[in-house]
Amino acid sequence: MSDCLFCKIRDGQVPSMKIYEDERTLCIMDINPLNSGHCLVLTRVHAATIFDADPADLQAAITTAKRVATAQRAALQPDGLNMLQANGPAAFQSVPHFHLHLIPRWTNDGKGFDWKLVPGDRERMMKVGEKLRAALRGAA
Repeated sequence: MSDCLFCKIRDGQVPSMKIYEDERTLCIMDINPLNSGHCLVLTRVHAATIFDADPADLQAAITTAKRVATAQRAALQPDGLNMLQANGPAAFQSVPHFHLHLIPRWTNDGKGFDWKLVPGDRERMMKVGEKLRAALRGAA
């Protein structure tokens, strides 16, 4: 896609710090890191979201994520790791090209998530669960 930042990075039109690449994916350092070592795994083929991506590209992205996360653990020795992925503006996706965030985490790093654990309404959860099961049966 001609106006996609990540496609331009893939094609060498925009500079980046690539740390890994293969035939289906590439991994770059995030220019706005949440923590030191924050990386992005991108699919080479443009797909705006998980809904648009080829399953083989998604599998390759997970394989690359595992490889890079293992390197992050060895090189940086974090206490944990977040792997995040967003789809669409409502989910705060900032670049419409499928990508995974790999964010090393350290105890007391001052970063966190802004949601509180509040038990869900069991009746509503059951109704939503049934809708999802029906949709999955239809997608088979």
